[in-house]
Amino acid sequence: MMGEPIICFGQQPCGFFPKRFLYAKIVTARRLQREIGGEIVFFFHDSDHDPRETITVLREHRTGREESFNFQFANKIQKQFSPLYAKRALPDWQAKVARQLPNYVGSQLVEHFKAVEASNTADFCRDMYARMGLLDGVRVARSSDPEFRRRAATIDDYFVDVTWEGEIVRARWRNDKLLLHKGAEHYLEVPTQTYDATQISPTRDTRLRWMQSVIDCTHYVAGAGEREYLNEADAPGVTFVRRDEISDPGLAYIGE
Repeated sequence: MMGEPIICFGQQPCGFFPKRFLYAKIVTARRLQREIGGEIVFFFHDSDHDPRETITVLREHRTGREESFNFQFANKIQKQFSPLYAKRALPDWQAKVARQLPNYVGSQLVEHFKAVEASNTADFCRDMYARMGLLDGVRVARSSDPEFRRRAATIDDYFVDVTWEGEIVRARWRNDKLLLHKGAEHYLEVPTQTYDATQISPTRDTRLRWMQSVIDCTHYVAGAGEREYLNEADAPGVTFVRRDEISDPGLAYIGE
């Protein structure tokens, strides 16, 4: 007998209030679950290192002006090169943002924001999404989880989490070198270190196969951008579902 459906969607932490396109993926997954049953799994790709992923765009109540917020990271190395699960926010960042939030969101979201206790950006985002009720009944599978990484398929294009200058950084393994991307065609080489599967995370092109080797989903909810680069042949037998349309997909979802 075939097992129950496993409905999956994937996303990096995408703002301390999630971007509306992530909310649309969740809505699509829940709709599909009502239709076919099964389990929903959120592939939480917190191994990504791009600090732009966590930019949160809000509209000011009175003027409608858009304002961008982001975490204040502990240092420059973390901001540029550390994976999101290892980026630490400055201790006073949360209190500073909380004082501004009443101009942008309702009081309940302000209280949720103030109540989160997390030392890194990925945990903060995950806990905020949970407080908003977005993860109710959803299993979260984190790409930073050592056990997930240990179970994942071997891939030939990947990043390695290694220690450099006292910080965990996400270096690209290429031509037997560990490289940090500094922009354009500029890279910084990190001294070679021994590593194992618990330090490896995928690139964009190997992410689907790596993820699917563990989650083994039957349905995958994909955004418009994902459909442009996903190699569906890496997940044979999976039904790919386009996420529902939503207005202002890049703005933060604040319950409206």
